[in-house]
Amino acid sequence: MRRTTRRRFLTDSILAAAGAYAATRLPTSALAQGPSVGPNDKLGVAVVGVRGQGSGHLSTFLDDPRCHVLYVVDADRRYAEERADQAGDKQDPKPKAIQDMREAFDDPNVDCISTATPNHWHALTAIWAMQAGKDVYVEKPVAWSIAEGRAMVAAARKYGRICQVGTQCRSHQALRDAMAFIHEGGIGECNFARGLCYKRRHSIGALGDYASAIPETVDYNLWSGPALETAPRMTRPNLHYDWHWQRHYGNGDLGNQGPHQTDIARWGLNLQRHPHAIIAYGGRLGYDVERQDPNYVDAGDVANTEVSIYDYGDKCIVFETRGLETPEYMGAGIGVIFYGADGYVVQRSYNNCVVLDKELNVVREFGGGGSHFGNFIDCVLSRRAEDLHADVLEGHYSASISHLGNISYYLGEDRKVTTGEAAHVLSGVPGLDDNQETLDRTIEHLRDNGVSLARTPISIGPLLQFDPDREVFPGNPSANAMLSREYREPFVCPAQNRV
Repeated sequence: MRRTTRRRFLTDSILAAAGAYAATRLPTSALAQGPSVGPNDKLGVAVVGVRGQGSGHLSTFLDDPRCHVLYVVDADRRYAEERADQAGDKQDPKPKAIQDMREAFDDPNVDCISTATPNHWHALTAIWAMQAGKDVYVEKPVAWSIAEGRAMVAAARKYGRICQVGTQCRSHQALRDAMAFIHEGGIGECNFARGLCYKRRHSIGALGDYASAIPETVDYNLWSGPALETAPRMTRPNLHYDWHWQRHYGNGDLGNQGPHQTDIARWGLNLQRHPHAIIAYGGRLGYDVERQDPNYVDAGDVANTEVSIYDYGDKCIVFETRGLETPEYMGAGIGVIFYGADGYVVQRSYNNCVVLDKELNVVREFGGGGSHFGNFIDCVLSRRAEDLHADVLEGHYSASISHLGNISYYLGEDRKVTTGEAAHVLSGVPGLDDNQETLDRTIEHLRDNGVSLARTPISIGPLLQFDPDREVFPGNPSANAMLSREYREPFVCPAQNRV
């Protein structure tokens, strides 16, 4: 196979043209030189993190005739080797299986990477790759924290890289048509959206010492990466998935499923900014009922029931996370509801949206999927970042919604309240939702699942004020401390002015 002529790093003149403040906006010209791909050439690809979602990344690049996968990377060599062998059935030669992503980043034959690592690795993986001159497809949430997301935006702009976020609904025709319908006034004036993550999540097991559960095929130092390493002690039995429910590595379902729906909510409301006030309430509840043990403590430390309210002044987003059994709401379980003066648009799946009149009758429907990876590869080849459907800045705004909600919840985790006390606090919260009605539905959901709110009450966080431009909580050091994290050498994610 003839290989492509490889790209050079940015020249000083391109770096200067990027501008000091380019980290806040999408460049429309002067991207770094891309791969010189001829008619018989292919893009060299490395796929990082391949056990779960990353296996889908791998399959997609293997099926794209414009690509050749050079590396399969995973801190668990078992999965790296298995996926590389499977890839050998589709391409020759098969990819090289490695554990340390830096080997792939050092290879000038690699043009672009995709990553589906745990959340705590997203930002550093992408920044290292962009510093090495690679384009990046990164899974949602774009980063583990707000500071990491902003650093990724800065890196993409500084190094002139294409950086797509895995909020694939941006490429699905059903959503593109539905959002255009809203923007054209199809349901009248629309300033409020409700995101839903009604997804049953069972207990991940009791908190304990599970060092023996770390497979011998795992390089735990690499797996831990930017997070403070907890070896030889691991506190959950399932290494490779249940990190989602421990805040050291993941962001709960508000930061797992949530960025898909918060992204759509922002898109439909035309919000290209952060909210200026946030409050969240909920808890990790019901697993004592599930295990029939009133003293049971689940190993997760993120909320499985959480309502977060985001005030943009003229607009509002509410996100509802429910990890216990619950019926759909307005026909949606995982989706977004847009409230217009003349009706509603409801996203009911990744490929389906319906328009409802004020009596909740379906009057129109939108369907169809799309190729999000295809859009990424198109832009890698064209060097037109403005054609990306989910540029890194869009991903940063959407993931930040999740982070802001979690920060309020974490700060109020020890503030246990009765339903009456919660109602009193929420009565003073600005926004466009009926806060009492949403609270009532949430409490009913918990009681329907056997949760004793007298024994395990909900928590409510503070109403946080946020500066959308500076990305800080004015005068709130406790909240500001949660905008970033403590890192472990050498896996330190740089600040935006040091990428």
